[in-house]
Amino acid sequence: MPTGLVALLDDVSVIARAAAASLDDVGVAAAKAGSKAAGVVIDDAAVTPSYVTDFTPDRELPVIWRIARGSFFNKLVILLPAALLLSAFLPGAITPILMAGGLFLCFEGAEKVMEKLGGEKHGETLADQPTDLAAFEEQRVSGAVRTDLILSAEIMAIALAEVSGESIVQQGIILAVVGIAITVAVYGAVGLIVKMDDIGLHLVEKSSALARGVGALLLKAMPVLLTLLATVGTLAMLWVGGGIILHGSEELGLHGPAHLAHDAQVAVQLATGPLGGVLGWLTYAVISAIVGLVLGAIVAGIVHIVAKARGKH
Repeated sequence: MPTGLVALLDDVSVIARAAAASLDDVGVAAAKAGSKAAGVVIDDAAVTPSYVTDFTPDRELPVIWRIARGSFFNKLVILLPAALLLSAFLPGAITPILMAGGLFLCFEGAEKVMEKLGGEKHGETLADQPTDLAAFEEQRVSGAVRTDLILSAEIMAIALAEVSGESIVQQGIILAVVGIAITVAVYGAVGLIVKMDDIGLHLVEKSSALARGVGALLLKAMPVLLTLLATVGTLAMLWVGGGIILHGSEELGLHGPAHLAHDAQVAVQLATGPLGGVLGWLTYAVISAIVGLVLGAIVAGIVHIVAKARGKH
């Protein structure tokens, strides 16, 4: 795991503890719940920059702020009450709802892969020279907030599972702490990532040779980093979506697919010694991504067939 993301997750734990300083038990539970959602936090941080990279520098931070506001709304206004209500009255519905969200992530990821392979594009970029930039921005923000809703639902579900033994009030406080801390951390990190080129331009104008060197390095690294993040973001949609489907299927009694993935993970861990943890996780992620790609492609195919059929009438 990249050291920057490790530091980010450490910061999330610190923020969660500070937010609940007067409630020691809640603070400990929030830190524990937040750390359990670390994998999805990383995926969220990787996915989001892809929604911002087509904008001009003056619109990057405003767009990130709009997406962050949508993320706060998702977590605190939609998901927090829904999670508490489902936990109290209909806990059995949580898994199917998460699986539906996971399938949507698979669909989104598969669409992006199909576009990369030469398929029909679904959504404008600035290269298409959209005539209505405000509508273009609104479309991008809406897409990012929809994706965030699914990732946030997974974060909140993981956190809820860790604190299911607490009272309903403590559950609400813990989920709110985790939601706020993770949103601030993720979108703060995304803001720094997309402004790296501006920081680099500022540094190359300094008199110090060291500052100029660092600035030049940032400018050279930025296009590579954004391309890498776009790729990781697409893969994250697939492996998170596929992972949700595998885990949910196991929860609902269909154990075979998840067991095969776990068995492959364990086999790689045992065969690779000191690198077993990383390579084992990577194995499970690849299998999850393959599952996500297959399911997403099926859904995308159905959606396109239905769309074309409607267009003919």
